[in-house]
Amino acid sequence: MSECIQISFAVCRIGIYTCFRALCCKGPPPARPEYDLVCIGLTGSGKTSLLSKLCSESPNSVVSTTGFSIKAVPFQNAILNVKELGGADNIRKYWSRYYQGSQGVIFVLDSASSEDDLETARNELHSALQHPQLCTLPFLILANHQDKPAARSVQEIRLFPQETAGVWMCVKKYFELEPLARGKRWILQPCSLDDMDALKDSFSQLINLLEEKDHEAVRM
Repeated sequence: MSECIQISFAVCRIGIYTCFRALCCKGPPPARPEYDLVCIGLTGSGKTSLLSKLCSESPNSVVSTTGFSIKAVPFQNAILNVKELGGADNIRKYWSRYYQGSQGVIFVLDSASSEDDLETARNELHSALQHPQLCTLPFLILANHQDKPAARSVQEIRLFPQETAGVWMCVKKYFELEPLARGKRWILQPCSLDDMDALKDSFSQLINLLEEKDHEAVRM
């Protein structure tokens, strides 16, 4: 009888200890994967403001990037180490020096900019899509400033405005991404600082692409 009681007490102690360990002595949570990304776009496209907002930084501390800066942008399932490059004319020619080691690309364009600036953004995006160090990487293309009156929708950005008999008409795909990005992983999404849910959803889609690429590399 006494042995049964001792065994019962022992089982109880083990149960209590197990519960205590489960509640109070959990190991650290599994580390989130980290990805190194490069963020490019013309000056004024809003790269710095978007990244600062995602990092919950004060808008008063935002200063346009003249060279490059690095931010660790946290998400629930990953941490994105984003290297943002300045978009001025005299900086863009050096972009490629900072591409090495990137696992993904964020390209930000100002959807409310002039036709000339959109054409410049198009040329820079095409150059990035074809660069040997970036051409196989996932791309997130953000059509920023959707909150501005002159903002173009994603559908409009895909179209090229051409003058015919004095009338401007959208007659073909502006950024011509489909033929150039065929076989690549890329996302084109509208965004603004006023819609953080949409912005975070865009980055979640990018993280999914990064994870898919990781899984494919493991299988190979």
